[in-house]
Amino acid sequence: MKNGTMIQFFHWYTPEDSLWKELKEKAEYLGYLGITSVWLPPASKGELGGMSVGYDNYDLFDLGEFDQKGSVRTKYGTKDEFIEATKALHDRGVQFIVDFVFNHKAGGDESEQIQVVKVDEENRLNYLSEPYEIEAFTKFTFPGRNGAYSDFVWDHQCFSGVDYDHRNQESGIFKILSEYGDDWEEMITDEKGNFDFLMFCDIEFRNPAVRDELLHYATWLHELTYYDGVRLDAVKHIPPSYFKEFLHFLRERIGKDIFAVGEYWAPGNLEVLMKYIDATEGTMSLFDSALQHNFHIASNSGSDYDLRKIFERTLVAEKSELAVTLVDNHDTQPLQALEAPVESWFKPIAYALILLRKDGYPCLFYPDLFGASYWDKGEDGKDYEIFINRVDELENLLYIRKDHAFGTQRDYFENATSIGWTREGDENHSGCAVVLSNGDGATISMEIGTRYAGRSFHDQLGKIEGEVWINESGWAEFHCAPGSVSVWIENV
Repeated sequence: MKNGTMIQFFHWYTPEDSLWKELKEKAEYLGYLGITSVWLPPASKGELGGMSVGYDNYDLFDLGEFDQKGSVRTKYGTKDEFIEATKALHDRGVQFIVDFVFNHKAGGDESEQIQVVKVDEENRLNYLSEPYEIEAFTKFTFPGRNGAYSDFVWDHQCFSGVDYDHRNQESGIFKILSEYGDDWEEMITDEKGNFDFLMFCDIEFRNPAVRDELLHYATWLHELTYYDGVRLDAVKHIPPSYFKEFLHFLRERIGKDIFAVGEYWAPGNLEVLMKYIDATEGTMSLFDSALQHNFHIASNSGSDYDLRKIFERTLVAEKSELAVTLVDNHDTQPLQALEAPVESWFKPIAYALILLRKDGYPCLFYPDLFGASYWDKGEDGKDYEIFINRVDELENLLYIRKDHAFGTQRDYFENATSIGWTREGDENHSGCAVVLSNGDGATISMEIGTRYAGRSFHDQLGKIEGEVWINESGWAEFHCAPGSVSVWIENV
């Protein structure tokens, strides 16, 4: 059995026209590291064409094939390059996960005169006007594609709201009045009154033609690429009843229980994550935004953070089988909307906590394995150059996960600034012992099993010199350096 390990193979500032080529080149390396699945960015054409990160979805069926929005290719390459990259992954036994952006569409081809009411941005249930007419770009005809793969035309009946009135050159949130209702779709919390609307043209899931079209797209893409899983964007703003139906029909159509993970970003709010899991009846996993929040806080608190509480109020502790654990992603990276990065000194500790324990499905972030640098404006309007250094220990931690993170887990969470655990291993894998500290160096006496009695272990991460010996009862004293993590494996 392999330990499942995912990587988000992009970040917000991924260079243009290079990713699919790079992925094809690195597919073998990813498999060698023990990566079992690769989460890809949205492959479809966005409003910004060749510059679009992909979350401003324009045409789902344009994978870099048609001259639309100023380019044929997407930011990541052409359709042919996309298919070649995914095939390279499958050829090396690595699965891939596609990113579905179903909440909204952007860059409409034609405007329509539509009836709306303007709503309060902080409370979308507070209507600020009587019904009136605006002009909005709510018609999507995709002239560059000219009906290939789908002849469906999106119009205002396919959307519940928009954020721009072209007639009056006014931005805001406008609730579209349509045959599907004058109210927003049902959400699971009362955040902003109702947080159905996020941006652009908000998709109306009560329209059966919309549901059919999205299922057609997902089926078409599977027939083209045989993807292994789906990452579902912005599920906070989409009725959970929709995805419960969508995933049922998708799995039925393609004939396999395809993996799904939703992005419901609720830092520090485990209750909301659990409420969404209940509402979708466990049909999808969720990213553990609660754990990522703990990592962010811990990395900024130094030795003041009580490491014994690192898993408190997290999805991986409450519902481990549906938790995708992570350290950072494209939204939490510096200068992004949900900026909450984990400080570099703490990243090896955080990755040990998600890679070397039995619970959760860990997801790496591209810059942490390969590094990244970019420029963007901060909230103050100034330009900043950002460097995200690769985590030097990460490659080694991946090898340890692949070869040693198996078997019985024993936890030693007894000190506020130093914790540890052991994995005993199984019939096919030797185990490991992990010690980490956010303060002074630590020594923790831990049991790893009598099978190792009389054998010596060394720190595979090279932070501590020398070796430790396992006594006849299967115990030893394992060490780590200050503000660091050490992973001890058997000398062979």
